[in-house]
Amino acid sequence: MPASEATVHRICPFCEACCGLELKVADGRVTAIRGHDADVLSAGYMCPKGVALRDLHDDPDRLRRPLIRRGGQFVEAGWDEAFAEIDRRLPPLIGAHGRNAVATVLGNPTAHKAGLLLYGARLGRALGSQNVFSASTLDQMPRQLAAGLMYGHWLSIPVPDIDRSDYLLVIGANPLASNGSMWTVPDFRGRARALQARGGRLVVVDPRRTETADVADRHLFIRPGGDVFFLLGLVHALFDEDLVRLGRAGACVAGLDQVRPAVAGFAPEAVAARCGIAAADIRGLARELAAAPRAAVYGRIGTCTQEYGTLANWAIDLLNVLTGRLDEEGGIMFPKAPAFAANTAGAPGSGCGVTTGRRRSRVSGAPEVFGEFPLTCLAEEIETPGDGQVRALIAIAANPVLSAPNGARLAAALDRLDFMVSLDIYLNETSRHADVILPGLSPLEDIHYDVPFPQLACRNYARFSEATLPRDPDRPAEWETLLRLAAIVEGRGAGIDVHAYDDELFNAELGRLAGDRAAAIADAVAPRRGPERLIDLALRQGPYGLTLDAVRKAPGGIDLGPLSPRLPEVLRTPSGMVELAPPPLLADLARAAADLGRPAPDLVIIGRRHVRSNNSWMHNLPVLAKGPFRCTAMVHPADAGRLGLTDGGRARIARADRAIEVMVEVSDAMMPGVVSLPHGWGHDLPGIRLGLAAQRPGANLNALLDEDLRDPLSGNAVLGGVEVTMQPLG
Repeated sequence: MPASEATVHRICPFCEACCGLELKVADGRVTAIRGHDADVLSAGYMCPKGVALRDLHDDPDRLRRPLIRRGGQFVEAGWDEAFAEIDRRLPPLIGAHGRNAVATVLGNPTAHKAGLLLYGARLGRALGSQNVFSASTLDQMPRQLAAGLMYGHWLSIPVPDIDRSDYLLVIGANPLASNGSMWTVPDFRGRARALQARGGRLVVVDPRRTETADVADRHLFIRPGGDVFFLLGLVHALFDEDLVRLGRAGACVAGLDQVRPAVAGFAPEAVAARCGIAAADIRGLARELAAAPRAAVYGRIGTCTQEYGTLANWAIDLLNVLTGRLDEEGGIMFPKAPAFAANTAGAPGSGCGVTTGRRRSRVSGAPEVFGEFPLTCLAEEIETPGDGQVRALIAIAANPVLSAPNGARLAAALDRLDFMVSLDIYLNETSRHADVILPGLSPLEDIHYDVPFPQLACRNYARFSEATLPRDPDRPAEWETLLRLAAIVEGRGAGIDVHAYDDELFNAELGRLAGDRAAAIADAVAPRRGPERLIDLALRQGPYGLTLDAVRKAPGGIDLGPLSPRLPEVLRTPSGMVELAPPPLLADLARAAADLGRPAPDLVIIGRRHVRSNNSWMHNLPVLAKGPFRCTAMVHPADAGRLGLTDGGRARIARADRAIEVMVEVSDAMMPGVVSLPHGWGHDLPGIRLGLAAQRPGANLNALLDEDLRDPLSGNAVLGGVEVTMQPLG
């Protein structure tokens, strides 16, 4: 080993698995990356994305300096110049049109950077705009809303205790590719094999025989968008066959008597045609689920990105509750995070619950959910004149032109803005519309703490990563960038002393939280600033009484043990009970009942994800982009035959007046009548600087989709089960 080579450990920031990595560093460069065997969560596991950290850091397309649009072209600028431009243009706009004239949109990378997540909230408070949008309404808001209504908080989401389970039913999810989603579960394959080795069963329900289905004991095709009917059929069967057993959680459950009559019209025989699964199979699965010693039901993207997303996620929770799996070992359990979890703070066992619709979007009247409007409303809020029209946008690690439906409309709307700022490491499909682009740091130049993911993890843990490589001292950390933006929108100017401003905000917040103890706590976390101070404070106030120093001393993290029962203390509902029958959900059943007879379309489209390309920006990293072209339209051989499609050939997929061209992949892994195209492609738009991704741009599924089609309860976009036509190209 070279004398200058060092071994460092850090957390992978690329997906929710949060695997622990071991890096070799020599002469300021990362020379090797492998899984960290001593990591308390991932135990040496690492998927291909972890190796790509080096590619991301070295990517010549990654922005290192701000860009300012001058004469229609981007030019590099200094940081002071970039902030001066923002200060020159944004406050006058706020003064003339009000704070709601400035919208913010947050992408999912914010969840993987503590600075972005913690200080993005501070920018939002300083701005005070009601026009808040995020990627949450593209793929996860139904899960959060169902949990909020039932358990009292948006992130009180019980997850499968897979390491002690005997039966796992997975619907609309592919955790072998994602390593979990809203369920932090690194090495799902290994954990699934262990479940099977102890005699357990893995059952997958999906319109595609996914990578997870390939290792399952059983796979059933389901008609896209039919999840809620299948799930309600299971719930009905539990009541009908006297299989309901609440178990220990029964003492904390309210609304059971309302659920049985509410699902009376969803017998397996009534829903079978709508979901494409035989009634006998639905009843058989209900019996298996009820009979298994320890079991759990898990659903994810496919259950959220449809018109009945909230109902489907509620039905998943119902199945777990009605079979006695809630808060039980091997069932679904609530993690106990060491910091930042609202369900470990305050008085245990009851709270305010969640409220939606405190305000409505100006144009469509869509209800606010979790403090934000549906991202699919952003274009119309920019386009439509009148009081409150969005005239400026601050985008934080977001690429909605690719990730949201009808990106062409949104792109045109962004060009109509008076001003746009983008915090992004790339000049991509969305940031190309900005007036100023402020680049963030490479993950290797930044600290890392998993702010949200211990609240969703399969095991309780605490970990912290130091920056691996030094950053240029002239480049601000992302939290410092966000604070300067906050000062600008408050009218305090771009030249503010960021550290003094951070102290001011921290002390004011601490005074509200701690009262007389504020001074002592401030002394304890001094002299830290920025995210590290907030992390230290949150750890000290958390349920384990940890400190950042203690976590720092454990390179592999601190193991806080397996998930343990938390009812009733985890609840934050006003009643202090698990609410099985929230009125908005019962009311929405009428919409589903009226839809039972809808005939199956000739062909519908769904998305898919690959372990190497969870998000659009990963397509520019050589280690992930290499290999076979993955942006293919998968169709069943029967569909290929009747439509005249050939494997490897080209085809046109159309919906209404929009169309895309794709490469065809013929596969019996697809359900007949369904075509699958992966998420996050379409890197052929002008003005982007993604050299590698542009070589094989692929086609954007979302270009076909309707921005007005969403789950009415959560506002989540409908990204699957949409009817299309498909024909071969010469």
